[in-house]
Amino acid sequence: MAQQHPQPGLARCYQHQDRETGVRCTRCDRPICPACMVPASVGYQCRQCVRGAAGASRAARPRTLAGGRVTGDSGLVTKVLLALNAVVFLAVLARGDELVVDLGMVGHAADGGTIFAPHWIGVADGEWYRLLTSAFLHQEIWHIGFNMLGLWLLGPQLESALGRVRFVALYLLSALGGSTLSYLLADERQLSLGASGAIFGLFGATAVLARRLNYDLRPILLLLAINLVITFTWSGIAWQAHIGGLVVGSVVAAAMVWAPRRTRLPIQIAACALVALAILVACLVRTNQLVG
Repeated sequence: MAQQHPQPGLARCYQHQDRETGVRCTRCDRPICPACMVPASVGYQCRQCVRGAAGASRAARPRTLAGGRVTGDSGLVTKVLLALNAVVFLAVLARGDELVVDLGMVGHAADGGTIFAPHWIGVADGEWYRLLTSAFLHQEIWHIGFNMLGLWLLGPQLESALGRVRFVALYLLSALGGSTLSYLLADERQLSLGASGAIFGLFGATAVLARRLNYDLRPILLLLAINLVITFTWSGIAWQAHIGGLVVGSVVAAAMVWAPRRTRLPIQIAACALVALAILVACLVRTNQLVG
């Protein structure tokens, strides 16, 4: 007669020792009871393995060169900026010079007023919004055409390399940098407008990115040189905005693409904060000169 061996008992759930189970996690092979089971494509997994897999999935998400998230539409922000500029341009066509005077970049100027005193307008009179609103303002079709062409050509590549949030920061800081240098150096009564400061910031950022990736710099430098020649030879162009945007865009982009991976985010935030602080201090000094 054959000798019979006793059947081994069921394993106990690794989380609930009072519960027997015949199911094991397909990832870690630990016994799990129905309360700990999470359905998987094959069998069941324990909750701890599921949480670990989710964390690893988040950590493994692809990132841009500057550390931003890779998105499906790498030109979404560029399209939004194009649309915003177009909407403001249509508003200018509808309202005429009134909107230009209300939103354009001007330092300190008299706008009519009464027989007793003029009505003062400008950044020096507390209208700080002009530093940014002027960057979305165009009055001539050729002006918005050139600026939006530059945005369309340069924007998607930079947005793809930096990520959406960083690209927005680059664009807005470049626009503010251009307006600030105009505020510092141009005639305080001069009214200026346009996205040229931001676009020149994109030129500078594209050159920095090309250098970071060891691409041929000659095409972008040639295009930049042509635009600088136009800036200083054509009348009616606020060269201060172009240079201010170019410098700020280059500095911000350098911090974004050259920062070491381990300290990338703190360096990027610090660089943007320092640029914003420099813009604020410069505007305060200029304001004190004009009305202090």
